[in-house]
Amino acid sequence: MSFIEIKDLYKRYGETTALNGINLNIESGQIYGILGPNGSGKTTLLKIMAAILAPTTGSVYINDIKTYDNPDKIKNIIGYIPETPALYESLTPVEFFNFIGSVFHIDDKDLKQRINAFTSALELTKYLNEFIGSLSFGTKQKVAIISALIHDPELIIMDEGMNGLDPKSSKIIKELLKSLTEKGKTVIFSTHIMEIAETVCDNISILYNGNIAGTGNLEALRQEAGSSNSDLEDVFLKLTGDEDLDNLLNSLKDTIKSTTHD
Repeated sequence: MSFIEIKDLYKRYGETTALNGINLNIESGQIYGILGPNGSGKTTLLKIMAAILAPTTGSVYINDIKTYDNPDKIKNIIGYIPETPALYESLTPVEFFNFIGSVFHIDDKDLKQRINAFTSALELTKYLNEFIGSLSFGTKQKVAIISALIHDPELIIMDEGMNGLDPKSSKIIKELLKSLTEKGKTVIFSTHIMEIAETVCDNISILYNGNIAGTGNLEALRQEAGSSNSDLEDVFLKLTGDEDLDNLLNSLKDTIKSTTHD
């Protein structure tokens, strides 16, 4: 059995189908990308994996644990980083990290060492005693990342997890994720930014309108799209049926010219 098995997964909101029969097998020890445009179902899929949302039908197993039937077990082995940090803004970062440590019963000495290591690496030390509500979005994102990693989870789920980070912090997080997978950890990384997916992810599933449009490493996706020398952006457009943008661009250029002449 794969580390993550997703079987015939559907999620409907009234008449809207967010996920339309997803089937995926994901092995451990890799950074696995879920790539798709806004509204493709990425966040819904990740929330079901994290036992935050219940599927309409189908199932997700992580390390042989059925997620939504065993939310406490799942939350002990995953670290979840949402697109928008959900934090206790009346606490300081150090208070929040200590709270997370108590929830996961982390030894005080280990917790202190982890807090020091993470906050030093992400240049967060000077904000440790500031109220979270007063911090910038990017700094809050660092707090969210640290809080998700501090209990040393087997699976890290990141939903657009690098939003708001400066280039140096993004680089540090990328290297940290790679080092975690080398230790056997697994990272699920969703994004709509092609460059991040292309440089960070070992394998990718392209999600489009709630369906899997392609799965594999970049070379496999190129073969599936019939584009042997294309970058990930062109492969994505091929697999989602949006590769012919010439008419749209020409129309836009004509509109700009017309507006300029007026």
